[in-house]
Amino acid sequence: MRRLAPYQSGLWLAEYGDVRCQLCRIYRSTPQFHLPQNHSSAIPPNNHSFFTKLRQHVNDRFNSGLLCSHCHHSLAWLPKPFEVDIAAGTVLSIQAATYYDYPIRQAIRAFKHHEDMTKLPLLLHVLRQLPRPQGCHRDNSVIVAMPTTNKRLVKRGFDPVSILAAQLSKHWHIPLWHGVERIDNTVSQQGLTRAERLSNLVNAFALIEIPPVKRLILFDDVATTGASLQALGRTLYSQSFSLVGLNSQSTSRYQLSAYALAHGSQL
Repeated sequence: MRRLAPYQSGLWLAEYGDVRCQLCRIYRSTPQFHLPQNHSSAIPPNNHSFFTKLRQHVNDRFNSGLLCSHCHHSLAWLPKPFEVDIAAGTVLSIQAATYYDYPIRQAIRAFKHHEDMTKLPLLLHVLRQLPRPQGCHRDNSVIVAMPTTNKRLVKRGFDPVSILAAQLSKHWHIPLWHGVERIDNTVSQQGLTRAERLSNLVNAFALIEIPPVKRLILFDDVATTGASLQALGRTLYSQSFSLVGLNSQSTSRYQLSAYALAHGSQL
């Protein structure tokens, strides 16, 4: 049996080792087959896979889900999408799975800042409420996770956005693309005003290769004002066309959309 990564162990422990609701921590969790299913686009797994059989065995044994029915229903309504400008006459639509409020806020902070992997199953449950972009599939789309700086990666020791994006990639069956890097001279966005966020993100990203497809799905964990996704979108919109030598009339060939785990104030 192959060795599980730490975050994978956290997934199993939290998902199958605790019968309390992972959100409110008060009521018992409800088996997933008792909960109404959201618009999932996942392809049925390979029933002959070892890990599929092991998961089914553990699921049958514990027969519990992640959330109580009340908390599950509280996450059933997606926030209204909001838009940010990325070029003259061009906007980027950002859809979040939930709001950055208590108790999701505490779960995200525990995962991001304290590497609490037991919060990951809850965050993935929330993330899976996002509908896959219409018309997008593995042959015409890629997911672009918000890149982090090398300095921040060394300091934190892991990249929470990449972990979430990898799970979203598996859920939607759309590959990740790592063609953008983040410059090390930017600071954390947390606690900054919108004007400070925009100023901090000027020239924060650089394209290192041409996008392989025309549909680019941007992803971040928390979209507060949308400034980070806006800056990333502007980089993809402008630099990708200069790399391939396209003129402004051809830029409509690329379609950009953005998704986030949560939307709201970080204060």
